[in-house]
Amino acid sequence: MIKDNEKLINRLRLLIDVVAIIFSYIASWYIKFRSGIFTDDLWYYSLREYCVALIYIVPGYILLYYVFQLYASKRLAGRREEAWHIIQANVIGLMAFILILYLLKENNYSRMMIFVFFCTNVYTTVITRNIIRQGVRNLRKHGYNQKQILLIGYSEAAKEYVDRINLNPEWGYQVRGILDDHVESGTTYGGVKVLGTIANLDVVLPMTYIDEIAITLSIDEYSKLAKIVAMCEKSGVHTKFIPDYNQIIPTKPYTEDLNGLPVINIRKIPLSIDLNSFLKRAEDIFGAIVAIILFSPIMLVTALAVKTTSKGPLIFKQERMGLNNKTFNMYKFRSMAVQDQKEEKDKWTVPNDPRVTPVGRIIRKTSIDELPQLFNVLLGKMSLVGPRPERPQFVEKFKEEIPRYMIKHQVRPGITGWAQVNGLRGDTSIYKRVEYDLYYIENWTLGFDFKILFLTFFKGFINKNAY
Repeated sequence: MIKDNEKLINRLRLLIDVVAIIFSYIASWYIKFRSGIFTDDLWYYSLREYCVALIYIVPGYILLYYVFQLYASKRLAGRREEAWHIIQANVIGLMAFILILYLLKENNYSRMMIFVFFCTNVYTTVITRNIIRQGVRNLRKHGYNQKQILLIGYSEAAKEYVDRINLNPEWGYQVRGILDDHVESGTTYGGVKVLGTIANLDVVLPMTYIDEIAITLSIDEYSKLAKIVAMCEKSGVHTKFIPDYNQIIPTKPYTEDLNGLPVINIRKIPLSIDLNSFLKRAEDIFGAIVAIILFSPIMLVTALAVKTTSKGPLIFKQERMGLNNKTFNMYKFRSMAVQDQKEEKDKWTVPNDPRVTPVGRIIRKTSIDELPQLFNVLLGKMSLVGPRPERPQFVEKFKEEIPRYMIKHQVRPGITGWAQVNGLRGDTSIYKRVEYDLYYIENWTLGFDFKILFLTFFKGFINKNAY
């Protein structure tokens, strides 16, 4: 039944895409030739003559949408991913359109109208796709178009899978039960019962309609994997494997084909690619210069306030651990009274800390004390966005206590980061911070950086955990 529903939804998508393409094309003709926006160009063909091209445009664009997997299952795909695929397909369509007109030596066909069609079609398709997506998700929340799942193995992976399904009813997944050899039948987790042992698979499948089997064995039971896969494939039901080693393998591992032997790389770091590293550095230099210019009045006022209200240097320098485990001096406006360096070295700041000056409380609360780090960015020691750097003595402590902690030093530390805009600053869980830092490192894109910088203006400056 679920396959029939997916086919129906995809047919609906296809039909609406066809309507969107035709609408966008005709609307583009009116925008170009009748709106009055473009008054300097002559036009030679009527709308009817332009519409002849739709005979080729519609199937061509639908084929491109298939190539860019816009008719694949959208249960887990994000809006941005789908929008990006729509843009990619339309860019190829635009280039092909212009190339064909050039080869046909068709000079009377408006290139500007083609560009307007590109913009209109991207916008219309993204909007209609999101309307369909929201409609389908609402149906799934109310129990329609559900995909029935059977889990094999009662493990941490199974529990995490159930937790995510329960938190996201719009995905349309319903876990019907778990089979496991070591947990007693009737045991329940997250509303899902253990139905019996793995050997009961042949009995359970005919009793209930299952669309998908997810193998969620605990890591110490992987010796059974080959036998269980054979049993699952014998059932003819689609089978997937959810590994019980997510603390070792990242969220997006990548594989290599070694003459037919799949090799899983433990960690993929996008910023280890030269082009990405170059783009990141260009973003940092440009952003730091702009920020220094914009915030220079604030920095000047802060400098005067710090210098006139307490004795000591204007800038506080503290050793932090950075890229490739190398230390550097991180700059801040001084917010505390001058103290013995050995005494300061091993102390955390605490609520109502007597060492913090009156001006210091204000600039710490508003993160103004962090602004001199823009010069760390220009010097290449830090980035605008990245994991926050820590003092070497605490790094030595954390690397022994927190798994994967040192991975954060494979990229430049940042002034702000994914953890910080999610409220993980000051007296918050270091484990949770590392989790967010690793997610950022493994999923870096320029767009992700821009999102974090945008959120910093609304969530990152005022910090309730700063004292």
